[in-house]
Amino acid sequence: MKPCLALDEATVRRRLGECLPHWTLADGQLYRAYRTEGWKGALMVVNAIGHLAEAAWHHPDIALGWGRVEVRLSTHDAKGITDRDFALAQRIEDLVQWQPSREDGPLSGTPDDPRYRYVLPD
Repeated sequence: MKPCLALDEATVRRRLGECLPHWTLADGQLYRAYRTEGWKGALMVVNAIGHLAEAAWHHPDIALGWGRVEVRLSTHDAKGITDRDFALAQRIEDLVQWQPSREDGPLSGTPDDPRYRYVLPD
């Protein structure tokens, strides 16, 4: 794996606006909060993020609470935000926000009923 260089703040802000509009720059890290229907949904989101992070060998800071998951990404050895952070943030976003019911495919997705929903859309 080649080393990643930290991106300057203007580049980070531009890229956030272009490809990750629900993510922000906070305290030198990429930041995103996901809302869920409660504890079960929050755990499902954290476990999904954990799988992606471990597979990528790039580990975010995650805060878990009732109905909320907060994710923070930066590259410690580069002392800033790098392409690795953007790549993992995009994978996380794609997975957590995936809604099969909005696609024309065989998967229907969870019912629009609070008993079954777990991630609240933005």
